[in-house]
Amino acid sequence: MHAIVAPGQGAQTPGFLAPWLELPIVADRLAAWSEIVGIDLVAHGTTADADRIRDTAVAQPLLVAAALAAAAALDVTPGVVAGHSVGEFAAAAIAGVLTDEEALALVRERGHAMAKAAAVTATGMTAVLGGDEAEVLAALERHGLTPANVNGAGQIVAGGTLEQLDALKADPPAKARLRPLAVAGAFHTAHMAPAIDHLRGAAAEITPKDPSVPLLSNADGAAVPSGADALARLVGQVGNPVRWDACMATMAGMGVTTLVELLPGGTLTGLAKRAMPGVKTVAIKTPEDLDTAREALR
Repeated sequence: MHAIVAPGQGAQTPGFLAPWLELPIVADRLAAWSEIVGIDLVAHGTTADADRIRDTAVAQPLLVAAALAAAAALDVTPGVVAGHSVGEFAAAAIAGVLTDEEALALVRERGHAMAKAAAVTATGMTAVLGGDEAEVLAALERHGLTPANVNGAGQIVAGGTLEQLDALKADPPAKARLRPLAVAGAFHTAHMAPAIDHLRGAAAEITPKDPSVPLLSNADGAAVPSGADALARLVGQVGNPVRWDACMATMAGMGVTTLVELLPGGTLTGLAKRAMPGVKTVAIKTPEDLDTAREALR
């Protein structure tokens, strides 16, 4: 059993798409998809600086396009597929719930809506690394914060107002390290409620198909039973916590032995190495990693 997973926002780095433009299957898709998402994916993935690609409205379509292009170049049917946060849209397309074009059109709306929602109140996110999980969750509740990403392997991401995050910094949980994240707002919290309403309207124009392979949900790690349920979950996850720990637990329970993380890989394979011992991992970062991934998946 092998899994293919797609990373979420924060995985992008300046110039990460540059070596991929030598592959026609990637270059052609990025050019065509730029029209759908309303930004130049090639320019943003090759010459834009870190601040520009940190913009939510840019980062989200850029990451989903990169994952889908890498999946096309890899050309392997997964045993199970999942994505972290916005990466779940790429996973839904790989599973056949959405077409690539539908996924990217929805992500365009998601990115704009989340950026707009983030501008209402000064919010942010901080990774809490280590510490006792119960004590970490109690500290977040004490300061009015949301455990926006429960990533497993001793990593929980808190989301809330800047004042709440400052209070957490002044009163952190024991034996935990705090790392502020360079994101535009408190994603996967109640602060994103307006974005859910907007995305629900956009999703109403789509007729999803049932997954062709098991597709795990960020909501609880379970395999979604239908295309309609998958689409509803994609809408709802904007304002609700990402339970990547549950996704990894489901993959382990399914007997996954190999996990390949699509471009720009590294984050999810890092979590899997700590939370899924014994599972072979491959992070796709450059075209040279494709053959390594194919060999691992055999």
